[in-house]
Amino acid sequence: MHEVFINYRTGDGDEAAFAIERELSGRFGSEAVFRASKSISAGADFNRELLRAAQNCTVLLAVIGPDWLGDPRLRDENDWVRREIMEAYANAAMVIPVLKGRLTDRLRKDLLPPELGRLADAQSLRLDVRDGESGLARIAQVVAKAVPALREAASADAPGKDSVRNSSSDASGTVVQARDISGAVGSSGPVIRDVHGPVHAGSGDMNNYSQTFSGDGATYIQGDHHGNVAHRFGGKTDDGADR
Repeated sequence: MHEVFINYRTGDGDEAAFAIERELSGRFGSEAVFRASKSISAGADFNRELLRAAQNCTVLLAVIGPDWLGDPRLRDENDWVRREIMEAYANAAMVIPVLKGRLTDRLRKDLLPPELGRLADAQSLRLDVRDGESGLARIAQVVAKAVPALREAASADAPGKDSVRNSSSDASGTVVQARDISGAVGSSGPVIRDVHGPVHAGSGDMNNYSQTFSGDGATYIQGDHHGNVAHRFGGKTDDGADR
């Protein structure tokens, strides 16, 4: 069952709905979040699946853009945006208005259809998709609080802060020993492909003491160096003198 239903008007809330769905799916799993264009499979009965999801959700996030209130379809009882909200209310779901951007004013009851007047009484959230990280995190926190099962699932699946140490390295973040990996490494972060040496993808220093030298001789300097470097290897120069 989808615990969270994302309700939005096409052309007014699409990008915000997508950003919210991606954030919540990443935290709680795709099956926990319903967004029609993603969640209804090809060939399925669209109307039936939409109503069933709205009737069975625990939280409905109503994405409200600047043109949402003035759309005349909102007063049509057959309008899907309106129907989804009404179905959620009828089945005791929590309905949370999500105001998109800075230009969307807080809802006023006198401007809403009477059946949707409750939206104006609900504490709303705000999301600016141009700077949405904090807004998305806030939405996820509210959803987790409203649906304890999602909070518990997210906590159980949270990755630990494991790190890889090589010799006496002192690194913080993620260290990938790429010589031991073929192909590509990556998830939501950087993708590292076909490399053949140590890669440090976090912050801090990484020290690698497993240098290999070959040939007749080598000079190796580690750290800051000031002054001259002199070295002598066997053999003779052109004038016959040993150096």
